[in-house]
Amino acid sequence: MIALSASDISLSFGGDTILKNISFAVNDGDRVGIIGVNGAGKTSLFRIITGEYTPDSGAVYIQKGHTVGVLEQNPDLTALPGELSAVEYMYSAFPALLALEKDISACEAQLSVAAGRGNEEDVLALTARLNELNSRFAKDGGLEFRGRCRSMLLRLGYTEEQTEQKIRTLSGGQYTRLALARLLATEPDILMLDEPTNHLDIDALAWLEGYISNYKKTVLIISHDRYFLDRTTSKTLSVRFGSAKLYHGNYTETKEICEAEAASQEKRYKEQQKVIARIKANIEFQRRCNREHNFVTIRAKEKQLARMEKIEAVQKDPRTIRLSFATEEESAGDVCEVKELSFSYGQSPLIRDVSFLIRRYERVMFLGRNGSGKSTLMKLINSMLTPDRGRITLGYNIKIGYYDQENRGLTESNTVFDELRAAYPDKTDLELRSTLALFLFDADDIARQISTLSGGERARLTLAKLILKKVNLLVMDEPTNHLDIGSCEALENALLAFEGTIIAVSHDRYFINRIATRIIELAPEVERGMFDYSLESYDDAFTEYMRMRELRKEAEARVTVSAKSESKQDYEEKKRESARRRSEEKKRERAKAKIEELECELERLEEELFGEAASDYVRAAEIDTRKGEIEEELLELYELVM
Repeated sequence: MIALSASDISLSFGGDTILKNISFAVNDGDRVGIIGVNGAGKTSLFRIITGEYTPDSGAVYIQKGHTVGVLEQNPDLTALPGELSAVEYMYSAFPALLALEKDISACEAQLSVAAGRGNEEDVLALTARLNELNSRFAKDGGLEFRGRCRSMLLRLGYTEEQTEQKIRTLSGGQYTRLALARLLATEPDILMLDEPTNHLDIDALAWLEGYISNYKKTVLIISHDRYFLDRTTSKTLSVRFGSAKLYHGNYTETKEICEAEAASQEKRYKEQQKVIARIKANIEFQRRCNREHNFVTIRAKEKQLARMEKIEAVQKDPRTIRLSFATEEESAGDVCEVKELSFSYGQSPLIRDVSFLIRRYERVMFLGRNGSGKSTLMKLINSMLTPDRGRITLGYNIKIGYYDQENRGLTESNTVFDELRAAYPDKTDLELRSTLALFLFDADDIARQISTLSGGERARLTLAKLILKKVNLLVMDEPTNHLDIGSCEALENALLAFEGTIIAVSHDRYFINRIATRIIELAPEVERGMFDYSLESYDDAFTEYMRMRELRKEAEARVTVSAKSESKQDYEEKKRESARRRSEEKKRERAKAKIEELECELERLEEELFGEAASDYVRAAEIDTRKGEIEEELLELYELVM
């Protein structure tokens, strides 16, 4: 059944047409990836579906009774209830259940009062009412919604302490994860996610992939994360040149289909152009002959051209950025040595006793959960922060180029051109304009203030500043954030061609796959604060990393099980030894009691033997026999108590 459909949607802003005559339909249970370059209109299409934008023409139809939930890429943080904790904000997504909880509490209070008064009629009525409320509460998910809310937060990288943190104290990344968790907990019929992978670490991404893959309802996803799209979507809506086409297949499958379609169309277009050229040449030849039968042929050929269904030339993809990194002269073999490095914010240790050596030409990716210190380490290497303990030593002739994921190196009041001019005063205007053109800044764009730029435009400007600097070490913090897929691929190709060393932080698995030759996972909770993976294969780096990581975890689990087994054996042995000692102690106690009893008996027998039985030979013989038995038994008992 169709969950959502769009019919002839068109949208323009001023004189710019964003979308034109877009039509598609999405069924219940479909998982659709929406792809296109920055500015193609993907987010605008989302806003038309939700009713935030009104299209110039066309309409959107949503199945009656279906709920729609949206995760925005850049949500408004000022509208949040800042005094609520993160988990309380999660609970607020279920107002009906919270209202039922209040009704149940009120009913319980009334029932207590009625019972105290002995009003049997009211007690019966309130008991029935309470049973009905509790039944509704359980049926609507009241017994598990709080646990589900807390679990969602933990799965998306929150700690137990952070779940109780006030919203006003959260970072932008923490809020984005909170908004995503809250949305997923409500399970809308149509789930719409705009760049959901931003601010998620590797483990959270893996969990989200699994969650989306098993989501039984409809999902629409805008993302530049190709790895994520391949693992979560079964259909792809490609938005290009204002139009859109729906394909069956994930991102990679759709890319292959589009390339095959383009190649086929290009071939047919060229073949048709050859036919048209031959016909036109024939017409021109017939005209030169200037005879009556030639004019008949000319008219026939012209009609043939008019009736021909023209094949359009393949529209070239919108321009993507073009870049290459200027390389400084070769560096020393040991590029960056870190020894027992520690760093804390306040009382909270972030990086602990980390040591590693990065050599020339390595491409090292730093991974780890959110809050493990990845971005902080990049700043430490770039001398923007001072470590609490340990040292960082850069090799001879190291020239660093640093990319900051938040693009904080930009001056908001500058124009785009002025920003580049301030960084490179020795460059000519032509060189600066040419560089900006490589990053898709036209004549109008370079006069814009940086404060007006989008996230993608700011990222492109930061890269433009970076390529003009001659470096042999690139330190990059989430360089693919805010870039569209074409720009990500251009960056990857430039980094692969870079004749220097790369140190980077990224959660983009596709990017990691192409770039990494070594992966270091920061883990402040373990000894030495990290795990170092030297990859055996560079063709599929992330997959190789995950394989090696799983092997490490399995080995650790075996060690833990072995330790537990040895501990259990030790416990059982100690338990048996203790039981043996207790048994022997009881035997000794019994032996002591028996010794005392036998010695008393022996003393009585000797008194009788030399008294009443002195003249009774029969009784004297009996006593003598019994004395012998007692003395033998006493000898055995004395050995036990020794």
